[in-house]
Amino acid sequence: MFDLLDAFEQDVRKTAAGAGYADRAELLDYCRRSANPVGRLLLHLYGVSDARSLAQSDAICSALQLVNFWQDLGVDLARGRYYLPAEDCRRHGIDPADPASWPDHPAAPALVRELCDWARALMLEGAPLVHAVPGRAGWELRLVVQGGLRILRRIEGLGYRTFRQRPRLGPADVPPMLWHAARM
Repeated sequence: MFDLLDAFEQDVRKTAAGAGYADRAELLDYCRRSANPVGRLLLHLYGVSDARSLAQSDAICSALQLVNFWQDLGVDLARGRYYLPAEDCRRHGIDPADPASWPDHPAAPALVRELCDWARALMLEGAPLVHAVPGRAGWELRLVVQGGLRILRRIEGLGYRTFRQRPRLGPADVPPMLWHAARM
């Protein structure tokens, strides 16, 4: 609970200061406190507490948080929320101190692609957890994982230009998500 409150405070503080994240480690630390406790709580409710399952849950929850960041780049930018790691920006020749330049920067799609690949890798790392969660919850978790992966496909379909358009899932996404969930 305290981690969630601390993460909320950090988000407000960073937004008020117009600050971003230095690197992926700092961003994952935010996810550790904002997203991961939710997954751990759900595992607790289903009596799943082994170290491997907790690590897989953390990977899924962090991945979902990152997917949300990459999906909402344009929305967050307008709100003064900057989740692109400065280290990654610099590696792509993007000035992390000039967020207004990000949407039109020619390297922005390559940066977003790299960050989506990172989120996908985390999601796949955690995906085996679906077999440790019993019953209906395990099937719901399969759909959560597939939903995150589907959003990443939508981002790819936009050419990684989520500063300009927010990808969404619709009714047509349900059958492929169900199919992939069943194949897990």
